[in-house]
Amino acid sequence: MSFEKFSFDRRIAAGIQAAGYITPTPIQDQAIPIVLEGRDVLGIAQTGTGKTAAFILPILQRLLDGRSRHVRALVLAPTRELAEQIHQATIELGRGTDVRSVSIYGGVSKRPQLAALRRGVEIVVACPGRLLDHMGERAIDLSRVEVLVLDEADRMCDMGFLPDIRRIIQHLPEKRQTLFFSATMPRDIRALADRILRNPATVQIGMIAPVETVSHALYPVPNTLKKGLLAAMLKRTATGRVLVFTRTKHRARNLAPYLKKQGHRAAALQGDMTQNQRQNAINGFRNGKYDILVATDIAARGIDVTNISHVINYDMPDTVDAYTHRIGRTGRAERTGEAFTLATYADALMVRDIEKVLGEKIERRRLDGFEYGGFTPESQFQTMKSAQSRLGARSYRPRGRPRGRNAKATW
Repeated sequence: MSFEKFSFDRRIAAGIQAAGYITPTPIQDQAIPIVLEGRDVLGIAQTGTGKTAAFILPILQRLLDGRSRHVRALVLAPTRELAEQIHQATIELGRGTDVRSVSIYGGVSKRPQLAALRRGVEIVVACPGRLLDHMGERAIDLSRVEVLVLDEADRMCDMGFLPDIRRIIQHLPEKRQTLFFSATMPRDIRALADRILRNPATVQIGMIAPVETVSHALYPVPNTLKKGLLAAMLKRTATGRVLVFTRTKHRARNLAPYLKKQGHRAAALQGDMTQNQRQNAINGFRNGKYDILVATDIAARGIDVTNISHVINYDMPDTVDAYTHRIGRTGRAERTGEAFTLATYADALMVRDIEKVLGEKIERRRLDGFEYGGFTPESQFQTMKSAQSRLGARSYRPRGRPRGRNAKATW
């Protein structure tokens, strides 16, 4: 099975070959023929499965006919990093064509974006906020858009973009093709899809859960020992590139310098950084200048690095969907990866919900040789009758389960 079966124009086929694409991923294999037919698509697939090419390639094919310098395709993305990633993929895959693209997002000067729009582009890849700014200044005309793409729609919902998206859609032609891609499908996103899609074909790849190429482990630990345990794990575990997730910008800012002092090549990625700082951190992580990137959930959207060996949840995410997105950063392109979570007692209910999605218990581990002091999971959580004093490198299993959301979870 190869991309030849889609009968792309030779110029697009050359871009596919230059990009090193050989075999379509499942989402590409199923979605591309439907998009080429002009149908609306609801695509549900885990992060890192190739959704970008699944919509960019058919769009490029469509835009080769009736070429002009007005906006014919609009792609909405939740973050600057993802918008830039999609824009770069468009340039790479369409290098043999004269289809023009521009990325539009905040945090940078408007001037280059306005200059590109004045020159004329067919594809706009945008974050909703900055796009609305341009629309308010009448710097962009969306009246002839033929294809609308919402990428990572669930994250746009999480980030509060739904009102902006509705405003943008009001300025688009009713007669258009709409492509809706998401890794998860919460209620608000399902309602939006039902409203804007017309008789869509649904393409769902696997369960809405972390990819099967990733193994999972929990490291129960009190908050006071998290930093030390993370440093010890990184020292004693053979890793490639490691993505460490924190819940707050403040913690990301502080944790990266701490890891540097421990001898690691680490950088932070969080929302208070300028766009240039964020891009330098991502590029450094991608090209090997940094081995460890400490990031918040929002800042990490759009990181396209295929050789991340480990994702470490320094802080437990707030939702199961967020866990899915985090873990999707490793185990990409059919590679294997590992996901470690530093879990406290307060995380027990979230652990239970994640395990429901995984369909199995997550292995509990203690790091052999690390000084836990008097800590044992049982002594802190007070959920077992007797402590296990000598776990060593062995794992332990939880006993019992809470009876309702407000009940105390057991480990």
